[in-house]
Amino acid sequence: MKYLIGIDGGGTKTKCIAADLEGHPVYETSGGPSNFLVFGLDRVSETILDLLKECIKNLSCTFNDLACIVIGTAGAGRIEDAEKLENHFLKFAENNNSIIKNFKVVSDARIAFEGAFSGKPGSILISGTGSIIWGKDSEGNIHRVGGFGRFIGDEGSGYSIGKKGLAGISKFYDGIGKITMLSKLVANHFGINSSEGLINAVYKNNFNIASVAQYVIYAAKKDDEVCRKIVDEETDELIFYILAMKEKLRLKVLEVSFAGSIITNDNYFSQVLRKKIKERFDDVVIKEPEQPPVIGALLIAKNSL
Repeated sequence: MKYLIGIDGGGTKTKCIAADLEGHPVYETSGGPSNFLVFGLDRVSETILDLLKECIKNLSCTFNDLACIVIGTAGAGRIEDAEKLENHFLKFAENNNSIIKNFKVVSDARIAFEGAFSGKPGSILISGTGSIIWGKDSEGNIHRVGGFGRFIGDEGSGYSIGKKGLAGISKFYDGIGKITMLSKLVANHFGINSSEGLINAVYKNNFNIASVAQYVIYAAKKDDEVCRKIVDEETDELIFYILAMKEKLRLKVLEVSFAGSIITNDNYFSQVLRKKIKERFDDVVIKEPEQPPVIGALLIAKNSL
């Protein structure tokens, strides 16, 4: 019997499902992290191979019985990066006496989209540490808006929100910006209470800028003027994403699913975004995902045969 393997590679946990060729799950397991940009190619390759070995052991089959394996993971949005993991894993497996065939790497955004719409047309708006919107038109063509990374993009993301929050604090320290309760929140939670402390944290201590987003959102809910302005600007950026995707897909009604902690959690930011979508569009509908990302990986595997 032949099997499909779908893998959702996360930063802390990797989910893996084996299914028959019709896509019906028959075995499920999980392992360690598989973000190769963070943990490296060797460690991630070991995680993937261990999951596959567990699958074939419990299914009483061999690697030859795995018709197609698809993993969706962060950092694989560019073809060259996806191929880097593909090639490294295949070599890693071969060096460990395991011959793997038909192994495919795609982005975590891609499997999230395929799971959300079960392969049908629609779009998925993702706002976590970064941001991007993926869509599929009625002819099956894939489109994207955003995803340019934190240096020149990621509007409406945790990183962008956090960066603007820290910029507001820096202006407050210098006496050219308005008072913001965010300065007290950052001081209490991160121990940053001066210009020097902020500079050292960001430029010397590899400070997690996106982690400030939750405090910006909290302060905005408490009517902090500086943080409310940030939320208004950053939700507008995601509205621009949706507008651009509408133009690309040309669907009568655009269904949008949400992914990423910034907009899937019930917080002030997501509430403002949902309100703006409702007020500004009569042809955009927010839709709950039909399936989790790991099922999206299975769908891609099935369609690859």
